[in-house]
Amino acid sequence: MNLDGIIYLFIGIMFGPAIIMTIIGLVLLKKKKTAAKVLFILSAVYVIISLGICGSMMA
Repeated sequence: MNLDGIIYLFIGIMFGPAIIMTIIGLVLLKKKKTAAKVLFILSAVYVIISLGICGSMMA
């Protein structure tokens, strides 16, 4: 059974939403600085938590 796609799925779940939130934060940086800072913090926390949970599932 070939399970190569599961690794790509985990990587997409780990980094996908954080990248999207960072891009939205960069777009909002000039207009709404506080909202951009909140999105940057949320994306960093998301990456830390997802690396812990998904990383433990992959190991």
